[in-house]
Amino acid sequence: MSLRDLLVRLQAGEVGVDEVVEHVARLPQRELGFATVDTQREARQGVPEVIFGLGKTPAQIVGVARALVEAGQNVLITRLEKDAAAVVTEAVPGLRYSELGRIARLTTTPVPPRVKAGKIAVVTAGTSDLPVAEEAAETLDALGLVVDRHYDVGVAGIHRILHRYDTLRKAGAVIVIAGMEGALPSVVGGMVRVPVIAVPTSTGYGTALGGFTALFAMLTSCASGVTVVNIDNGFGAALAVHRIASLREHAEEAST
Repeated sequence: MSLRDLLVRLQAGEVGVDEVVEHVARLPQRELGFATVDTQREARQGVPEVIFGLGKTPAQIVGVARALVEAGQNVLITRLEKDAAAVVTEAVPGLRYSELGRIARLTTTPVPPRVKAGKIAVVTAGTSDLPVAEEAAETLDALGLVVDRHYDVGVAGIHRILHRYDTLRKAGAVIVIAGMEGALPSVVGGMVRVPVIAVPTSTGYGTALGGFTALFAMLTSCASGVTVVNIDNGFGAALAVHRIASLREHAEEAST
């Protein structure tokens, strides 16, 4: 339960002062010994603390997830491998796991669809880029943003992305994910006026250099204004879109 919800319940006489005091005493963080859980991040950034699963033991992931649930916050775990996911999902009831995106979610408080932000297009050059794309798509969905997937539409068959011109032009933002030579974000960046977030992936043969070739190509894109995040960082791209959408929403609220 969030602090706001608890105060509303206090005002309605549904809980007592002692319960509110106990809840506030746990803010702004929970000390777990192996982790310090930031329970006020949602109040500051609009997104609860997200658990990066890679490098953590299943027990550590479970501990942080339970702390977030106790604070009344939604849980999002990225880079959660299948073996660890089996343990974590059993220990945390309601946790839903996407094996392709290596991401797990638990919703304690539903996030209303942010329709004013428009549909967020998630575009991949190839099928090999889908794990990164699904990490982005699942993160966007967890934040209430509406996802529109366009997969395997790279420049090797450029008619495929051109066929989606009208749809992409109507998007609120576009996340473009590509490996190899990383050309697709430049193409999309020349087609639309909305923010384009480029994600290089580690897909490719030897001189793709684990994604560095795509990264350098995207950083030197001739399509002005394309934003680039780190290699394979679908989560980071989704959070960039969240910040852009939040800025728009705040501007709308200020104008009314």
